Amino acid sequence: MKEKIRWGIVGLGNIAQKFADDLKLIADGELTAVASRDIQKAKRFGELNNAKHAFGSYQELFKCTEVDVVYIATPHTSHADLSIMAMNEGRNVLCEKPMGINRGEVERMIASARKNKVFLMEALWSRFNPSIRKVKDLVDQGIIGEVGYLHADFAFYALDKDINGRLLNPELAGGSLLDIGIYPIFLAYLILGFPEKIMATSKIFKTGVDIQTSMILEYSNAQAILYSGLTSNSEMKAEISGSEGTVFLTPRWHEAQEYSVEKNDKLEKVQLPTRGKGYEYEIEEVHQCLRNGMLESDLWSLKHTYDLIRIMDDIRKQTGVVFPFEQ
Repeated sequence: MKEKIRWGIVGLGNIAQKFADDLKLIADGELTAVASRDIQKAKRFGELNNAKHAFGSYQELFKCTEVDVVYIATPHTSHADLSIMAMNEGRNVLCEKPMGINRGEVERMIASARKNKVFLMEALWSRFNPSIRKVKDLVDQGIIGEVGYLHADFAFYALDKDINGRLLNPELAGGSLLDIGIYPIFLAYLILGFPEKIMATSKIFKTGVDIQTSMILEYSNAQAILYSGLTSNSEMKAEISGSEGTVFLTPRWHEAQEYSVEKNDKLEKVQLPTRGKGYEYEIEEVHQCLRNGMLESDLWSLKHTYDLIRIMDDIRKQTGVVFPFEQ
């Protein structure tokens, strides 16, 4: 691995800019190439972020031998195909969540990574958030005893958005579940593992995507109560409660800047503010894996991603959400 790990970014929207900004905070990484189907957009993004190369097609970037790892930041529907194209060119890949839309896509992506012997990781940035990592460690150490209850939600108002945009358009795998429901599900999975039973119900928008989904994940000794929605805001505070105490992740818990532990009638708050927007930590995880010759992360492995999509597939099966291209 070179002195600096050289990144390429495809899909140059808002999240790509946040990622590029946080990449600038990391001494051993640099943005080398960017790509958009609009070459002028690629050039503007490249100039703004000091990228050496700007391409008018994704394939050109994937073929660029000066790129060590590609960040896929396009809409959900192109994650699988673009990741596989990149891996077939020998590129390591960090793919924005959800890595694939359904289990079949994720299976194809994992198979490609293994065939090409390249690194692949889902960009589930919350897994690497300092507060969430610390809470996971504390719970595993038994600080709150046996976990019996977990609650997490993620919601904002989006019904005023363009129905052709990614959130409300079924052709783009829109809806609350894959875009933001993935976060509460991730937290339940991280803390409690794969559920024994899943119960879910959704409100469906006129376009056919879910705009509210409530979920109960059942475990042998616990329940997780989860929600995602596009019809209103929510507090977005996460609670993990056990036989001896409770841990809270402060609102907007998926990008938490602190956590608190309530135990023996005492509440202790611990601040762990992130640098930048918080993408730095998943970037550092990729760098560490690449420098150690690892093809997947231990913290967020391909099995973890596969389990997550299995849960979301089950929820969509129960709520009847099928995208047009899946039929």
